[in-house]
Amino acid sequence: MNRRHFLALTASAGAALTTRAAESAPSKFRVGVIGDSAHGKYGHSLDKIWLNLPDTEIAAVADPDAAGLASAQERLGGVRGFVDYRAMLAEVKPDIVAICLGDMRARQPIALAAIASGARGIYMEKPFCRTLAEADEIIAAADKAGVKFSLAHRNRYHPGIATIDRLLKEGAIGQLLELRGRGKEDVRGGCVDLWILGSHVLDLIQHFSGKPLACSATLMQDGRIAKREDVRDSGDAGLIAGNAVHARFEMERGVPAFFDSVQNAGSKEAGFGLELIGTRGVINLRMDSTPVAYLIPGNPFQPTKEPRPWIPITSAGVDVPEPIANLSAQSGGHLFAARELLAAVRENRAPVCDVHEGRVIVEMITAVLESHRRDGRRVAFPIQSPGNPLAHW
Repeated sequence: MNRRHFLALTASAGAALTTRAAESAPSKFRVGVIGDSAHGKYGHSLDKIWLNLPDTEIAAVADPDAAGLASAQERLGGVRGFVDYRAMLAEVKPDIVAICLGDMRARQPIALAAIASGARGIYMEKPFCRTLAEADEIIAAADKAGVKFSLAHRNRYHPGIATIDRLLKEGAIGQLLELRGRGKEDVRGGCVDLWILGSHVLDLIQHFSGKPLACSATLMQDGRIAKREDVRDSGDAGLIAGNAVHARFEMERGVPAFFDSVQNAGSKEAGFGLELIGTRGVINLRMDSTPVAYLIPGNPFQPTKEPRPWIPITSAGVDVPEPIANLSAQSGGHLFAARELLAAVRENRAPVCDVHEGRVIVEMITAVLESHRRDGRRVAFPIQSPGNPLAHW
């Protein structure tokens, strides 16, 4: 199920439409942009991607910060501006709503308002939301309204992911033994890294290994087990503890997955990514990079006389030149993701990386906190904690 629609994630995504779907789709989708220059701004330029698509036009932008609103209007070509996003949704009634602000605290009410406004598609900054209760409320509303709701895990839409799927199926690295992910491990190392950057990693973990079945995890503070007195409010991500996290997940396809993050560990972004470790090699995914991944052939547990090469993986294969022009700009600029959402609206289907999969990521992070609260014990899914588990520690 996680691999559905990846053939659509090329520059021509969404071109093959049924006659009926094409007739019901507008010639141009009108986009309403929502940001907050004082709280989370406009994450990863999610506001500007719609300027680069021939079938979208930005109709308006909403930002409660007056100076930020003026700047956004100028940046987006002089579009109409609103201080209140609710007024913008009611008056403009956009086809697509881009929820761009990085602050997680405000996203749920904005998402619910966008769904209620009659929007056909929503593209929202990740992570999805702070709790399973918030996720369930958004999902119930989106499913009832039939709105197509995508999350901005841009690596998931990368055409190179389909190549990796094929390599795994062909046994390029032998039997898959485990998946190992790390965050950026900068000053945010630990729980904040798990939320903000780890969501990218957890998204790809569920793509390659299925749904999580159980989790055991430990939070650390300066090399010791984090205690109740270490719990603090991070702001938009809610309650966290410690400055390191070590988590193990049992996954649906029988391959364990790990996520680790240690504050200020090593050089900048050195470990940010995901390793697929097999008996005859490793595929190393480098988040937000080009190439998106490398094949490292050979048994990873055996010494070799010769150095192991890192062979680039492109959308066309292993050590094959990348055929897609400006792939880095298209992936980094969320163009693959935006085209995929528009195709899902036109074809009346679930988009890649929708809110249901976003909920799984929230549940995995909730499981990490819940396991630590229970002294690192194994907790099985589904997780029975609608809020942040650290609030009940």
